[in-house]
Amino acid sequence: MHNRLLLILLFLAHFTLAQRYKPRPVTGLLGAFGAEVALVKESLKKPKTVLVDGVSFTTGHIGNQRVVVAETGIGKVNAAMTTALMLDHFRPQRILFTGIAGGTNPDLQPGDIVIAGRTAHHDYASITDKNTPTKQTRNSITKQFNPIYFLADSALLRLAETVVKTVPLEGIQLASGGVSGRVVVVMTGTVVTGDVFVASPDKVRSLRTDFGADATEMEGAAVAQVCYQLQVPHLIIRSLSDRADAEAHIAYDKFYPTAARNSAKLVIAIVKAL
Repeated sequence: MHNRLLLILLFLAHFTLAQRYKPRPVTGLLGAFGAEVALVKESLKKPKTVLVDGVSFTTGHIGNQRVVVAETGIGKVNAAMTTALMLDHFRPQRILFTGIAGGTNPDLQPGDIVIAGRTAHHDYASITDKNTPTKQTRNSITKQFNPIYFLADSALLRLAETVVKTVPLEGIQLASGGVSGRVVVVMTGTVVTGDVFVASPDKVRSLRTDFGADATEMEGAAVAQVCYQLQVPHLIIRSLSDRADAEAHIAYDKFYPTAARNSAKLVIAIVKAL
């Protein structure tokens, strides 16, 4: 009887959510700061700026797709706020996030791309009513625990994996050596999010051990959680600006323009292919 009641409640919660969000034929594009969204805005046809509670949104077209673009600001709260405002005001069918990240996978270097098959909060933890530690956030709508990992929309993920093969990406030549004109490595992997700029080999190792992280940043899982709770398809794209190590700040300043361009190019290509 208890299991049956639980199933009924979950069904009703799902039905309520499905009725609650009614999308329009528009794609939402987000990035954390100016350099990450500049190329996207430059590609818009007939751009128009709309202010929503002081936050600037730019509408227009990329290819045949209606889009709305916004800069979230850095960090999880800013990302969640801007995502929620975009969803509430513009009702996009899907959300794509373009941006840079620190690499935690030793096989990757600046300029490479991680298409987030899944995202997670690496700085979230709580104690349940049974005193059992959990890394799961709680869904404010259903009151149930969210999954630790928020999965990308499968259709968007497959599209990104196909489209990226046709996108001219910029390889970065590191001073430590390598072949000139290096081909950018693109992988589908795990991106973790926290309100901290990671510049520590020890932290990188723990993120690899605890989450299997390929990249770390400060917004992705917040965007993914909002989309998950409102049942809006999403995809996070990250190009690496650094390796999240002791030299991260130096590498970031040097490589983030290239990394931002690579991520933006892929997102624009995905939108054109929709």
